[in-house]
Amino acid sequence: MNETYRNELVERFLSYVKIDTQSSEEGEGRCPSTDKQLQLARHLTEELKTLRLEEVEMDQHGYVYATLPANTKRNIPTIGFIAHIDTSPDCSATNVRPRIIEAYDGSDIQLNSEVTTHVSLFPELKQHIGEDLIVTDGTTLLGADDKAGIAEIVTAMTYLMGHPEIEHGKVRVAFNPDEEIGMGAHLFDVERFGCQWAYTMDGSEVGELEYENFNAASAKVVIKGRNVHPGYAKGKMINACIVAHEIVEMLKAERPETTEGYEGFFHLTNMAGNVEEATLSFIIRDHDRTRFEERKDRLQQVAATLNDTYGETIATVSIKDQYYNMLEQLRDKPHITAIAQEAIKEACGFCTIVPIRGGTDGAQLSFKGLPCPNIFAGGLNFHGRHEFVPIQSMEKATMTIVNICRITASQS
Repeated sequence: MNETYRNELVERFLSYVKIDTQSSEEGEGRCPSTDKQLQLARHLTEELKTLRLEEVEMDQHGYVYATLPANTKRNIPTIGFIAHIDTSPDCSATNVRPRIIEAYDGSDIQLNSEVTTHVSLFPELKQHIGEDLIVTDGTTLLGADDKAGIAEIVTAMTYLMGHPEIEHGKVRVAFNPDEEIGMGAHLFDVERFGCQWAYTMDGSEVGELEYENFNAASAKVVIKGRNVHPGYAKGKMINACIVAHEIVEMLKAERPETTEGYEGFFHLTNMAGNVEEATLSFIIRDHDRTRFEERKDRLQQVAATLNDTYGETIATVSIKDQYYNMLEQLRDKPHITAIAQEAIKEACGFCTIVPIRGGTDGAQLSFKGLPCPNIFAGGLNFHGRHEFVPIQSMEKATMTIVNICRITASQS
């Protein structure tokens, strides 16, 4: 990538991250969950029109769609690239002030007088010595998740427009709200998008390709206690908070902080209550569908065991499936991941296939009929003030998109 496109890519990204697009769990039930996401959606709509992409539109929920027309008459599959507009609710995205560290030297990075990104805690920094890093000022997240993906997609489209010698078919792009709260794909119009397959640009480390993710469910446990004056409680009181603690103890062997790779877990996300009533909120995760179903059964069994122990129904469990492993939808379509692998290898010199210890919009979209693996966007340490993105990784992600378009055409 030459200096002109590199500068365009960086300037585009820096302009996006300064727009606060934080989504909110409290806004669940409406889309977008926060009105401020619409500011970036409108900005992108106008930008894509200015760049002379076609069929540019934003719907009432802040989903933005556009088309780069084919530059050949050959019959080439229509493919798409997707990134999300919102940033995580876990850390402030107000007044993001990014800065660039040129030719990073491998030392600790002082973000401000109180916050330092220590290499000992974030050893992934060592993989990017000599590169140019975009970091935060230590008061907010950066927003590379997923504004790096947006900048890469838009820049790849301008690159293809500026290089008509690269043959490609019709390319669709889309930017959606509310991915961080698990709602990004719910109102995504797959039929309107009109692609045979797509890729989300929402991964992390350079060179990574992801087409396996967790099966996911949320669970809520409600515990009904029995309150009695503590001076006369013997043999009568059932303390709902104590029962809640028992449940957590029975599941403590498999938590996010003790698992890795393909290992699943129960993650306690919230607990509240008093003697009379307590609630526990969990998310349940596993790559293997059979083990995933077993985990849901185990939580029900834990509640049943306690009900037997106390001789009455004090614990009830409600479970809601959220998304499933996209591998189920991609296993019989190997060309989709093979094209991505080749494109990444050309851009990076290697391709690392890793399972996602989480989920993406691509997982839900795959089950809606749009096969959709996930490709690196380059950012690291998402959702917090130590987030950073190497500019060189963003360049490689941009060229991966270009390569995918070219390879898809060449193989048709």
